[in-house]
Amino acid sequence: MRTRDEEFEELRPLLFSIAYRILGSVSEAEDAVQDTWLRYAASRTEPASAKAFLSAVVTRICVDVLRSARRRREAYVGPWFPEPLLSDPYEDPERAAELADSVSMAALLLLERLSPLERAAFVLREVFGFDFAEVSSALGRTEAACRQLVVRARRHMEAGRPRFAADQREREELAVRFFDAFREGDVDNLLEFLAADVQLVGDAGGKAPQWGRGVVTGAHNVAGMLAALSAPFTRIGGVVEPHVVNGQPGAIFRDNAGRVVNTWTLDIADGQIQAIRAVVNPDKLRHVGPVADAWAVVRDTNAARRNG
Repeated sequence: MRTRDEEFEELRPLLFSIAYRILGSVSEAEDAVQDTWLRYAASRTEPASAKAFLSAVVTRICVDVLRSARRRREAYVGPWFPEPLLSDPYEDPERAAELADSVSMAALLLLERLSPLERAAFVLREVFGFDFAEVSSALGRTEAACRQLVVRARRHMEAGRPRFAADQREREELAVRFFDAFREGDVDNLLEFLAADVQLVGDAGGKAPQWGRGVVTGAHNVAGMLAALSAPFTRIGGVVEPHVVNGQPGAIFRDNAGRVVNTWTLDIADGQIQAIRAVVNPDKLRHVGPVADAWAVVRDTNAARRNG
């Protein structure tokens, strides 16, 4: 017989992965998982299935957190993105495609359009393959009501997905060439990778520098900005570290002390980069590593550009 500690630790990766997809926050997902453990440890009843019980508990906690988080996000300064996720702790070969797709920035932003119950129902059913009896138990709704939640959620998600997305290998190869071009700082080379209406969007939350009002649009504008920043950022010791972020090609930007400045994810479809999403808000980067003073990095980069 396994102890409750052992059962919980075995299921922790699944619980975190459910929580992150519902909440879009690493820190809030970790808190939800810890709260789930406290409730499990305090429960006097022995559930027939630890997986079903714990999944239901973490889902209910997350739905409550999400309802309050939505009010905070309405007052958020500038564009809002989920906290970057460098690796998903839960693996299931039979659902690998669903798991990878659902953690992308694009998918998480689509999930933001759903109600908390729709989001939870979609995550449990479509991403993790829970049956409707389990979804019903987790949400405290009838199976018929849960089916309707999933149908509505699926409709919203499918309407917002890119029609022609590249496969993973194509995305990775394009990203390697793009970051090579970025390091060279050549506008014409960069233009080759950017869709005409590409957007460079930064989530700074009012706590770090951002581009314009948080969005730069158009291939020439984005390429020009990237080319202008690349060389001076390198001269002050900045490093661009290619890294998978939220299951997509991306990068971690570090200052000359190795501290995190921001993360990027590249949204790639039709053989071109459709969007570059940068998370600069230091509150969303602390789980990635020690965080840099982004204001100082920008100041030093601009000084290096003027003196270059």
